[in-house]
Amino acid sequence: MKKWLKISVTLFLAAILSITLAACNNEKVQTVRLSEVTHSIFYAPLYVALEKGFFEEEGLNVELTLTPGGDKVMTALLSDGADIGLVGPETSIYVSTQGSSDPVLNFAQLTQTDGTFLVSREKVENFTWDQLKGTTFLGQRKGGMPQMVGEFVLKKHGIDPHADLDLIQNIDFANITSSFASGTGDYVQLFEPHATVMEQEGRGHIIASFGEESGRVPYTAFMAKESFMEDNSETIEAFTRAIYKAQQWVEENSAKDIAAAIQPQFADTDLEIIEMVVDRYKSQGSYATDPILDEEEWNNLQDIMDEAGELPARVDHGSLVNTDFAEKVMK
Repeated sequence: MKKWLKISVTLFLAAILSITLAACNNEKVQTVRLSEVTHSIFYAPLYVALEKGFFEEEGLNVELTLTPGGDKVMTALLSDGADIGLVGPETSIYVSTQGSSDPVLNFAQLTQTDGTFLVSREKVENFTWDQLKGTTFLGQRKGGMPQMVGEFVLKKHGIDPHADLDLIQNIDFANITSSFASGTGDYVQLFEPHATVMEQEGRGHIIASFGEESGRVPYTAFMAKESFMEDNSETIEAFTRAIYKAQQWVEENSAKDIAAAIQPQFADTDLEIIEMVVDRYKSQGSYATDPILDEEEWNNLQDIMDEAGELPARVDHGSLVNTDFAEKVMK
């Protein structure tokens, strides 16, 4: 009887210790509310960080919320509805130039090229950009980075988007693919996987990459209010470290392995399509290999905005970009 009593006491104490340790561990876990502007294979390193447990390794529980539209992501940040936003850095410029006592700062870059492709309705042999003149072009929403990069590339090839084309820009982002599929436009500017799916279904042909044509630009970055970063510096550092781990993992692994890792995030997309899209983005260097948003890239971004007539005012790199955390985790 005494023997069983000792065993029972031992098991009871072990259970208490286990519960206590679990409680201590839970106290160390920091929940981070992350608002993403769209859910896209273009953001593969983020989903690698989620699926490979890199955030958990840093003691973070990341709650990911889809918040369509850069303005809505920024509203979520400014109203404390989100801690971190994943969106185009141009949004931080728009907010800054409107005046803010608590600016939104970019602290980690995720993508470093445009993510859209030029898709033609008919198969085009030996494509040259001047073939777009006189055609109907279904572009992206005015004021967003896809539209600004699109116009930048067109002008680079001697095309005036508003004079040489019948340019359509009044269709919502979510409806652009279906509009083209239903017969609107001779050419369209599409994100993946829509461009690849369109080609797979025989309804369009990928003939050029806006990312390759426009060069390096900080297309998407993680940002947070300055006050949040000051009050939660360890959290921002841990978040940035997890992203850097994921960026390195993506750089070192094949498109096939990356696709398999992020497939749970895209349950409705065939694995083969995911792999094709990842390979396309990886081969053109769209995924940033480290989280630093440097000054040259920042200036390129503003040049593109200025060319499109959407830059309210130039903002110094140091005013809206904080590279301290990125530099620290890379050491």
